[in-house]
Amino acid sequence: MQPPYTLPFDVFWQWIGTHPNCILRAGTPESIIYDDDDLHWTFVGYENGALGVQVLRGKRFMGEIFIAAEEITYVQGVLGEVEGEFIFELIAESETNRTALYFFVLTHGYDEEDDVPPVSGRVH
Repeated sequence: MQPPYTLPFDVFWQWIGTHPNCILRAGTPESIIYDDDDLHWTFVGYENGALGVQVLRGKRFMGEIFIAAEEITYVQGVLGEVEGEFIFELIAESETNRTALYFFVLTHGYDEEDDVPPVSGRVH
């Protein structure tokens, strides 16, 4: 798919879970977590329905973004300002307002062929 494009949140969430090593940074309008060579990203679900993206250095917790999935209307994929960056904005939309609540910047865009999880459970 060529940006810009939109995805249902559940499709995006399943897809990005197979691409944790492709994340360059993620955050909200108020905060950003940057990737580094010795960090890894983990996707979690909580009993109350909230979702989380955790960043770990080894076994040490470094940060987390909580995602209120029920607030997300869709995900918009756009090209980043820097070559090789693809931005995915998690959008909350109402009749009068459109807000990017969260974002993920990856090294590549969404590919429909990635919809089927690989046998190993990981792509990259």
